[in-house]
Amino acid sequence: MKISTNNNCHLTYCTNIHPGEEWNKVFNNLKQYIPSLKAQLVSSNPRLLEAVRNVDGLQNPFGIGLRLADVAAKELLQGNNLTEFQSWLSDRNLYVFTLNGFPFGGFHWQVVKDQVYAPDWSKQERLDYTIRLVHILAQLLPPGVEGSISTLPLSYKPWFKDNQLFQTSVTSSATLLIAELVAEMVKIKQETGKNIHLDLEPEPDGLLENAAEVVDYFQTYLLPIGGDYLVKHLGISFEAAKLHLLNHVRVCYDTCHFAVEYEDPKTVFEKFQSAGIQVGKIQISAALQVTIPTDIEQRRLIKEKLLPFAESTYLHQVIARESHGKLHRYRDLEQALPDLESTTASEWRIHFHVPIFIKNYQLFQSTQDDITTVLELLQDDRACDHLEIETYTWEVLPKEMKLDLLLSLQREYEWVLSKMAANSSNILVGSC
Repeated sequence: MKISTNNNCHLTYCTNIHPGEEWNKVFNNLKQYIPSLKAQLVSSNPRLLEAVRNVDGLQNPFGIGLRLADVAAKELLQGNNLTEFQSWLSDRNLYVFTLNGFPFGGFHWQVVKDQVYAPDWSKQERLDYTIRLVHILAQLLPPGVEGSISTLPLSYKPWFKDNQLFQTSVTSSATLLIAELVAEMVKIKQETGKNIHLDLEPEPDGLLENAAEVVDYFQTYLLPIGGDYLVKHLGISFEAAKLHLLNHVRVCYDTCHFAVEYEDPKTVFEKFQSAGIQVGKIQISAALQVTIPTDIEQRRLIKEKLLPFAESTYLHQVIARESHGKLHRYRDLEQALPDLESTTASEWRIHFHVPIFIKNYQLFQSTQDDITTVLELLQDDRACDHLEIETYTWEVLPKEMKLDLLLSLQREYEWVLSKMAANSSNILVGSC
């Protein structure tokens, strides 16, 4: 859906929450959930819709944040699949404006962990996959709407084991492949008018995991190396190449990830703006936040309550913060738990996406306040117009947090819309 305030925003949820890597499974999930979710939001929220001045919710276009594994992307480009999908979208007044291109392969019902980064951006397979996504999105985008594709933060830092030479080599190789992708996006824009950007998604233990590393990457690698590539292959000036890179390569700001890094949203946005870096997509998600008590028995109880979150599918990085601000990092929650009783940290933040409408859960909190801050900032700053709700952990949540999936999605939308309605008296959920 499109939200009109002083800044037009497109709001969706990411369909990476649904299991299924092949296109037929992806399409079946869309058919099962999207029309029902749209209808339920409209029928169940007359007061909220009145607050956001929605004249006719069922008739207004409803946005989709599409996640395609590599196998699904290949299948969608075969035969009449893409044309049939476009017809289905048109018939139901739906539109696709953003893709999740982070997970290349399996993402559900199997151990994912660090393999979510494979192949990384130094591999040709990653480029080929993302080029397919670019061509799919170029076909699906409505007129006048930009397209965003979120992707991994180049690679996974622990793979390099402090081997700086290896890390530099991988970063350089990744940059050349991203520049090749930018050349393709420049061509598509010139031929079709469709503007698509790749949005690097920093997260804990990613090769890019915080604002400082993003800025350094753009200045040290992307602009000089990517600029030289575009100058050579497009026959343009370096200044023109730089403009193309800053347009077609942006940042995916995941509110969970930056909160786990203890980074203030306003400060991050200012750093990016100063460096000429755009935020292409904001993923709305919340992390677990744990205040560490001094009492040993309370710590033991917290440890017991955290055990269900130390599940085997995804990485759940932990960043502990001392009272004086020093940070200590763990690659996964199961590695951090043995230290809980003896830690000198005052707080833990855990990369586990929890429902955004839950602020307090048992002995824990969430980083929901960071989402609220970001939504408030968007009322005054045209930092980004793509918003994607991304709680992908429904199937691995502790049973006490699980609700019916359709109801959970509805509650997440309602929470976001209510926050945006509270931030502005001039919100309209309308057509694109």
